Amino acid sequence: MNSLFVDNKPTNQIAISCFGEILWDCFGEDKRVGGAPLNVCLRLNSLGIKAQMLSAVGADKLGENLLEKLTDREVSTDFITINPNKKTSTVEVTLDERGCASYEIVADTAWDNIELTTELTDQVKSSDIFVFGSLIGREAVSLNTLKQLVQLAKFKVFDVNLRKPHYDLATLIELMKSADFIKLNDDELYEIAQAMGSKFHSLEQNLEFIAEQTNTSYLCVTKGRHGALLKINNQNYYNSGFLIKVVDTVGAGDSFLGSLLYQLCNTTDAQYAVNFACAVGAMVAEHHGATPELSLQDIQQFMNPEMG
Repeated sequence: MNSLFVDNKPTNQIAISCFGEILWDCFGEDKRVGGAPLNVCLRLNSLGIKAQMLSAVGADKLGENLLEKLTDREVSTDFITINPNKKTSTVEVTLDERGCASYEIVADTAWDNIELTTELTDQVKSSDIFVFGSLIGREAVSLNTLKQLVQLAKFKVFDVNLRKPHYDLATLIELMKSADFIKLNDDELYEIAQAMGSKFHSLEQNLEFIAEQTNTSYLCVTKGRHGALLKINNQNYYNSGFLIKVVDTVGAGDSFLGSLLYQLCNTTDAQYAVNFACAVGAMVAEHHGATPELSLQDIQQFMNPEMG
């Protein structure tokens, strides 16, 4: 199978590891499974790539329930450790009138304290793609584990998710320089580019600036309802978005990334890949919660309603 990322492998043989936070998104009393890398992992699995989640929960009821939820969705929990000394993570989610989310993230949880193990290193070494985010770098233990795993990975995908005050720009830039693919949104692009010394004003110029500063060939910037820009080497691919009624934006960018990786593992058509990913991100924003179940048929129908 020819693709931009993984050659000569059918979808069900591609190995992807997602490292980072798993948690409960709390919408008042309503709790939903969440965490950016877990959302990516869930979307990849729903599309047919058996991605593995590398994380930790506490030895508590919330952790037990979280593992049960993943098992129900046929996602492996083999590399999710149980930490007897730290709690399972929760996040209070607040939605504004447009459905845009803000987050209150509890500190020093189980996933902040993921120790490096032989099992983790072996899993990352054997994976075709290693996905990680920025939030996992807020505490020293998990950040140290991440830095060591990054050195072992074949192809590294960095999903930037800036959640104040849970990030440090120096660490972000270091991780960006270690990545083969960087995904971020437009606000994050401008903030980081400016911090790195960019004097540019346009999105394209700042994306090119970051590509040069980090020596990264694959970059993607999402633009909310205005779609996304995928940059591969010197070629840009645009999608201008889909008109929808937003219910909430939680997890839309994560499903975008999972869907984009899925397509880049299956095709050399980068334009179709970004179109597909934008469609999935829009469909997620039409639903409540980060990972609504969407079939390939649902996505194709959304992209081409006249074919239904």
